[in-house]
Amino acid sequence: MITHVAWPGLAVAAVVAIAATFLSVHYGASAMLFALLLGMALNFLAEEGRCLPGIQMASTTVLRAGVALLGLRITIAQVQALGWHTILLVVGTVALTIAVGILVAKALGLGAALGTLTGGAVAICGASAALAIASILPKHKNAERDASFTVIGVTTLSTIAMIVYPIVVAALGLDHRAAGIFLGGTIHDVAQVVGAGYTLSQETGDTATIVKLLRVAMLLPVCLAIGLALHVRGAAAAHAAPVLPWFAVVFAAFVAVTSIGWIPAQAIEAGSVVSRWCLVTAIAAIGMKTSLKSLVDMGLKSVMLVVAETVFLAALVLGVLAWK
Repeated sequence: MITHVAWPGLAVAAVVAIAATFLSVHYGASAMLFALLLGMALNFLAEEGRCLPGIQMASTTVLRAGVALLGLRITIAQVQALGWHTILLVVGTVALTIAVGILVAKALGLGAALGTLTGGAVAICGASAALAIASILPKHKNAERDASFTVIGVTTLSTIAMIVYPIVVAALGLDHRAAGIFLGGTIHDVAQVVGAGYTLSQETGDTATIVKLLRVAMLLPVCLAIGLALHVRGAAAAHAAPVLPWFAVVFAAFVAVTSIGWIPAQAIEAGSVVSRWCLVTAIAAIGMKTSLKSLVDMGLKSVMLVVAETVFLAALVLGVLAWK
């Protein structure tokens, strides 16, 4: 239930989300990136005062509701249509990318938590995955900073990939299906996957979108795996991240119900819109809780980590496609 003390902060986050969406529509950039940057400009609101409770709610409860509603976009039939080879490719690349992220983060002295966060964002679905994983990782003083950095990093690299990867596909002479698998299996955010895929052809775009949605579906097992790993590590981490978060349960329920066909298309579309607004509002709130100085303090090593994960994922998918 939303208490009266939360309304000011929620209203501010919603206004920032509206402004970010307006800028996105008119300038063609990511609404989440605009929301994060605008939110950071209002960082002083999260330090004290009437807006703090609502900002906190937007960055937690609203965020998890948005992630849960992502389940409306996926059906079991879509996954089955890809074939087992493609399913195994996606599952394997997601797992390996997260593992590499953790190993590289440890090697750079950045810690396993940041490696898990950035690796999951790169491997699954960009900013949405970053927000979902951040919500179940144990909280620490730099949690919001790490989430904000990850959103900026994956959004920037996803935009670059949307431009560069179609050129790579054309240079390598991949057919429509292979091109779709590569684009859908490597670009971080759904919007950029759609943009890159349909630039090449209808078939490439359709394949890329379905492969990307399969990666989105990996959000549930990855969140469950992280929660389980934290429980194995000890009671303190387990308290911060339950094995079965409520938003993961709702996500799975929506996938099942949508697959059966019990939800009308109009409701699915409406739910997707609500999900998007929830996520943009949540990232605006996270931006308000993050200072620009804290992002700068992360340094070059953090940038190297996200770039390394992105390059590894692209090379891995290309290698599998060439081997097949």
